[in-house]
Amino acid sequence: MFAVLSFARKPIARIIVILSALWLTACQPVGLSPGAGPRIDTSAPVPVALLVPRGSGNSGDAVLAQSLENAARLAIQDLQGVQIDLRVYDTAAAPQQARSAAVRAVDEGARIILGPVYAETANAAAVAVAPRGINVLSFSNNTTIAGGNLFVLGQTFQNTANRLASYAAAQGKYNVLAVHSNDTPGRLGRQAIADAVARNGMTMAGSVSYEMSQEGVIDAVARIVERVDETNADTLFLTANTAGALPLLSQLLPEAGLAPGPDLQFIGLTRWDIPAQTLELPGVQGGWFALPAPALSARFRSRYEEAYSGAPHPIGGLAYDGVAAIGALVRSGQRDALTAASLTQSAGFQGVDGILRLRRDGTNERGLAVARITDKKVDVIDPAPRSFNRAGF
Repeated sequence: MFAVLSFARKPIARIIVILSALWLTACQPVGLSPGAGPRIDTSAPVPVALLVPRGSGNSGDAVLAQSLENAARLAIQDLQGVQIDLRVYDTAAAPQQARSAAVRAVDEGARIILGPVYAETANAAAVAVAPRGINVLSFSNNTTIAGGNLFVLGQTFQNTANRLASYAAAQGKYNVLAVHSNDTPGRLGRQAIADAVARNGMTMAGSVSYEMSQEGVIDAVARIVERVDETNADTLFLTANTAGALPLLSQLLPEAGLAPGPDLQFIGLTRWDIPAQTLELPGVQGGWFALPAPALSARFRSRYEEAYSGAPHPIGGLAYDGVAAIGALVRSGQRDALTAASLTQSAGFQGVDGILRLRRDGTNERGLAVARITDKKVDVIDPAPRSFNRAGF
């Protein structure tokens, strides 16, 4: 059970930080034309570099690095008729080492790079190899670094917000109030919500921000209640996660008379089922959030545990997705299979969590399910789409 009057403990916060992919500002990668990129020999093993955060001195980075490598090798085993020569390079989770590793990888023949994880290291690697025409598929979800030769594979705020807003609009919810932290992730989350609201023909009733402290969250509660009353908002869209303000907001909002119900829908931009104790929070009951296709995610976890006698890291499956996408393109037999034009094909790819496609702006779209928390359990109320032909994509 969480202590709802304090922010979550450090181990949980570490997981959320990794999932948030360290929202750091960096230089924009150099743009490449859609047809630019390396030519490959599809009849021979294709050299692929995997950049992982091993060597940083942080035990969490070491665990993550191993999980990414394990998932990538699992994907290679599943490829049919395609040979991948996977070469692993350590970045120590530092930009300079990431830059050096990327250059070394290309010098040694890599035709595409998977990773790194963190935004600043991913940006450094992409900038370093852009003049060589090499594309980078980062494990970050930070869209501020996306573009040029740098693609992000992580689940983005934009994709999640659009999926949830689209579903909410279909249920007759049209007046949205955003509640967000007054920091970079919170502001980016708020913007993603606003963009999704506009895209789906809804109305943005406004937003309420809070400082990332217990006092800041407490002070914001009265303002949130007041804005809901003033605007007649029927949807409260929160950017908070379990490691931050969600436990406190979940207690204080219902105590102030603002609880999920028929007239006010709570929606979470982050996963409200990680860690599992989140499901016990009072204010998330009846709330909606998005998650990957549960059956597919469970299948990957089962295969990973069988192969490596342990659970994958929460973002370990991104390495599998990257290898699977590369394998699908190489299987086409085309020498330009790893150019930006090929990577951004509209049909997309099948990943461990469902369908995935890369966009020309370096971001991605993923097929997500919408879930509701009912009696402290997750209930999928709208399944993840199986193709990008479905309306809303």
